[in-house]
Amino acid sequence: MESQAGLLKIRATPLDGVLLIEPPTNFKDFRGNYIELYNEPLYKASEIGWNFIQDDISTSRRNVLRGIHGDAKTTKLVTCLFGAFYLVVVNNIPNSKQYRRWTSFELSDQNMVQVLIPPGFGNGHLVTADKAVFHYKQTTTYDRASQFTLMWNDPALGIRWPTGDGDPILSPRDSGAQS
Repeated sequence: MESQAGLLKIRATPLDGVLLIEPPTNFKDFRGNYIELYNEPLYKASEIGWNFIQDDISTSRRNVLRGIHGDAKTTKLVTCLFGAFYLVVVNNIPNSKQYRRWTSFELSDQNMVQVLIPPGFGNGHLVTADKAVFHYKQTTTYDRASQFTLMWNDPALGIRWPTGDGDPILSPRDSGAQS
């Protein structure tokens, strides 16, 4: 699937429901960049009709791995505002044909692509630049009690993180996660 409504380009990914999106406006000149991250009428015309109600930002340094988290009710629209990170999305819907399959994306302030992650999918990211700013819009307010956490290095998932020779920097939640 590739569609374009107005200036919004949307591409399907290996996981059903996970979409790669080029923002409607990404303008660069000698002064810098201007990026339009979200335009409700344009996204809805592109059949991305989610009602986003909360925006979150996290900043991290190189080699920080923020683990695979998600829930059964939240859709997220993820963008890298600064730097670069490796984003992993895992299907965690038990009755899905794609259960526990994953795909990955390189997001950066250079490519400015977005990833739409539907409910039931977990996502995690590894910072590959000196610093990165991770932005996501979501359709629910944060509810820690409803979240699942998958082990970032679960052998059954077989995720290939670009960690190089070093161990990633993990939170206690992610270092002790069990899938």
